Amino acid sequence: MKKMMSILLVLCLAIACLAGCGSSNEETEAVKETEAAAETEAAGEATTIQVFIAASLSNAMEEIAANYAAVAPEVTIIYNAGSSGKLQTQIEEGGACDIFFSAATKQMTALVEGGYVNEEDVTELLENKVQLIKPAGGETAVTGFENITDAANLALAADTVPVGQYAREIFENLGITDAVMAMEINECEDVSAVLAAVSEGSNEVGVVYATDAASVADKVEVIATADDSILNTKVIYPVGLVQNAEADDAEVEAAKAFIEYLMTPEAAAVFEKYGFSVNQ
Repeated sequence: MKKMMSILLVLCLAIACLAGCGSSNEETEAVKETEAAAETEAAGEATTIQVFIAASLSNAMEEIAANYAAVAPEVTIIYNAGSSGKLQTQIEEGGACDIFFSAATKQMTALVEGGYVNEEDVTELLENKVQLIKPAGGETAVTGFENITDAANLALAADTVPVGQYAREIFENLGITDAVMAMEINECEDVSAVLAAVSEGSNEVGVVYATDAASVADKVEVIATADDSILNTKVIYPVGLVQNAEADDAEVEAAKAFIEYLMTPEAAAVFEKYGFSVNQ
């Protein structure tokens, strides 16, 4: 009888231990789940934003995206870089875009007038300069925009591209448009293509932004910089929040936050590093 009682006591203790262990494991799992949920909430909802940028902004914006990852690790930024005119058309045709960063006010104004961007959501953030360049060490009789027709050929962005529009304004103000258009012209789809054509020596001269020339200072030389006497229009880069019908609330808020970051001293330092000046 005593032996039977001992066996029953051992069995009861074993069952109690197993029950206790099960409860402990459940409590541990519950704590882990709570902690994981808290970490997710603290980090914020994982979000992706689509940012359309002028080609001349590419280097600066890539660095800014890397810096922003430390500020908002939950946000993934996808860039679509190209000519501002081409990007404008993509937005008008329904391309998913949360932010548009143009190399000129013309394209942004068109999107505002078309209802794709609200005027109050646009900031004229940066300013650039237009320059005439040649390949490093290249020979040319051209000494400025005034005698650009002395070159054998010219790399020039299309008239739908802001830098191409600025160049044509310069030619018009100098009264040399017809003479320039009669030249052998390599018409490029954007400023990056102009820069490549000149830096590779395919063209004797080309018209680019100062920031582009600075990015390959070992491959090109600046002949001249357009001042107010020949270029009346300021080279302004506006950034705006696009009315993206496909974006959810989290994406809209993430896009707004990124635009705000672009206006911080940290972002300004990057832009200035690449040759832009922050528009006051």
